[in-house]
Amino acid sequence: MDVELLSRLQFAGTIMFHYLFPPLSIGLGLQLFLCELMYFRTRDLAWESAARFWTRVFAVNFGLGVASGIVMEFEFGTNWAAYSRFVGDVFGSALAAEGIFAFFLESGFLAVLVFGWDRVGPKLHLFSTLMVFLGSMFSAVWIVVANSWQQTPAGYHIVWHDVQGESWPRAEVTDFWAMVFNPSSVDRLSHTLIGALVLGAFFVSSVCAYYLLRGRHLEVARRCLRISLPTTLLFSLLAAVTGHDSAQKLVETQPAKLAAMEAHFESSDEPTGLYLFGWPDVERERVVGGVRLPRLLSFLVYNDLSRPVPGLDQIPQEDRPPVWLPFQAFHLMVGIGTMLIIVAGLANWFWFRGRLESRRWLLWILVVMPLAAMVANHAGWITAEVGRQPWIVYPSVQDGVPMMGLRTSEGLSESVTAEQVLSSIVLFSIIYSMLFAVWIFVLNHKIQHGPESVAELAAHKERLGRGGMTQLLRDQGRPLGGGLLDEEPRS
Repeated sequence: MDVELLSRLQFAGTIMFHYLFPPLSIGLGLQLFLCELMYFRTRDLAWESAARFWTRVFAVNFGLGVASGIVMEFEFGTNWAAYSRFVGDVFGSALAAEGIFAFFLESGFLAVLVFGWDRVGPKLHLFSTLMVFLGSMFSAVWIVVANSWQQTPAGYHIVWHDVQGESWPRAEVTDFWAMVFNPSSVDRLSHTLIGALVLGAFFVSSVCAYYLLRGRHLEVARRCLRISLPTTLLFSLLAAVTGHDSAQKLVETQPAKLAAMEAHFESSDEPTGLYLFGWPDVERERVVGGVRLPRLLSFLVYNDLSRPVPGLDQIPQEDRPPVWLPFQAFHLMVGIGTMLIIVAGLANWFWFRGRLESRRWLLWILVVMPLAAMVANHAGWITAEVGRQPWIVYPSVQDGVPMMGLRTSEGLSESVTAEQVLSSIVLFSIIYSMLFAVWIFVLNHKIQHGPESVAELAAHKERLGRGGMTQLLRDQGRPLGGGLLDEEPRS
């Protein structure tokens, strides 16, 4: 057993499980805010019912995201101690900013969002919803900045430290904003956030389509589709645009990754084509059963049909990334992204013509689209991370001076054995399987129960109007004692 391979598999499994939740939280946050904004503007109880419902779904997803994300912080120290020493100064500043400026903002206002219904005014509750949404986005900002620095480091220098006769390097920040706005951070951040917004829009559309198919909660479902369907098309198109921009950056910053994504083994003076699909054969350096569109890769990378793209043969053998997995993951992401645009376009076309509810086949497609969007998000992450290998921190050039990177094999903890990593993988797999089952069960329960009807919500508000906070606490089964409100005597 190889400790490097096991450590990589453990971290990949941990982050892929965790990455189920943050994109959905970000995407749901926008949909939730728009629903509550519509209620604030119209005072239509159907919009309030929708906002209350998506708040409950958001809270479930947020809780699982926090629980699953903490483990990764410990893995930096247990499995990747040398890596943590190397990037500690950079990651410390970025993750501290994430905790101070994002997580506290999101989690603080989340209490008002979840428990503030009927306790705070509409303006404050709307503001809290906006802050939770922005907090979730700010969390993504600092996480993506830290990860982008690994891909395209900037604003740092290498300092060698001597500890007990042993010398080891450490990347220390010299320019904080150069580190934040490293060459790939803006493109990668925009693509990541838009991918999350795509997922959230399709998730809301999926639940609403399910309600239409079952003939339940029609009033709320139709209103939410007025928001979610246009945003599915808007953000799916923007995802294609930002993905194109990111790919164009790669030819300058990570040409080896770009060549691996397209299984472009051999450079030539001819324009470079783009594979639609295929099976890369690394040993023979060719793609088996592939369909290639001539000149298209040259056009996508350079906006020039005649300019060749450099291949893997220009990269030293020891610095080349794996080819098969980035190739397949990249093409899976692009294929799903194209499908999402087509489905979103069809759904919006039939919706604006008033015929969507009669197209049951399209409603069923909408029901399963969140799964496709999740797969696309994960495929994009796999492409970015596996294509970066064998580097955990990519080499860079600072003011014309080459700067050392850090290979993945050099970032491991020296004291951790393969048996220890394997046993923790087994235990984490069991725990995460149970967490995933709980998430699916609770999420399904919330969706099956659905939002309150307008009549139920109106009756609830009427009771509040007559009995005030006392009646509210009784409705929720809470004790009324404690010196503020006296509980009625029990018989």
